[in-house]
Amino acid sequence: MHFDNILYEIRDGILYLTLNRPEARNALTPEMWGDISAAVQCAREDDQIRVVIVTGAGEKALASGADIREIHDRDYLKMLLGTAPAALKNLEDLYKPVICAINGYALGGGCELAMACDIRIATRRSRLGQPEVGLSIIPGAGGTQRLSRLVGLGKAKELIYTGKIITAEEAEAIGLVNQVTEDDRDALMAAAQEMARQIMAKGPVAITMAKMAVNLGYETDINTGLMIERLAQTIAFSTEDRKEGTAAFLEKRPAQFKGR
Repeated sequence: MHFDNILYEIRDGILYLTLNRPEARNALTPEMWGDISAAVQCAREDDQIRVVIVTGAGEKALASGADIREIHDRDYLKMLLGTAPAALKNLEDLYKPVICAINGYALGGGCELAMACDIRIATRRSRLGQPEVGLSIIPGAGGTQRLSRLVGLGKAKELIYTGKIITAEEAEAIGLVNQVTEDDRDALMAAAQEMARQIMAKGPVAITMAKMAVNLGYETDINTGLMIERLAQTIAFSTEDRKEGTAAFLEKRPAQFKGR
């Protein structure tokens, strides 16, 4: 699979989706957002992919934000197209787990990209933030919505209003990232791969049902969320994998899940 702005590589059930503009610190353009959206659609339709790892090429950034020159020249009505928000909504709604491996900066759209993933792993030298107000714009690819859901309303307002860029340790303390590794890309990718392997050892249908229940339930009231959970559990119970999982536990052997 070839894209102009990203690398798309599948190894051992993991899709490595890598932003590939290292000379520009992987600055995000409308073309790159289009590639991300197209790659997510490919991942959705490919049964060999169990987990997605999103990362950035080079040693400096997942993505340092938008291409400022492109923003400067952009017609404001183009914002109504919602290219970036649509790409991230597609990623968030992908029924397969998505891990973001943050090597260096994740600013603006880069931070919004990370927040659309299920799990975020960063290195100690990673820096995260939503500095858009310094350009007299706001986070426009989901940042005003996802950040508050991850870190709470007050902290999200502080980070957005001040444009503060925080360390990986600070991000972990407030729940913006799940794990921090040493300042080494190999250590970062090893941690992401280990997380992916742990997920792939579990029932794939159950993982899908859990993701749907968490995402949809979080957006609604508790009673509706509990009903979504009950329906998702009913689907999980109907699978061959559920019988395999319980049998393997009783027989004290590793389960051999088949995704059905």
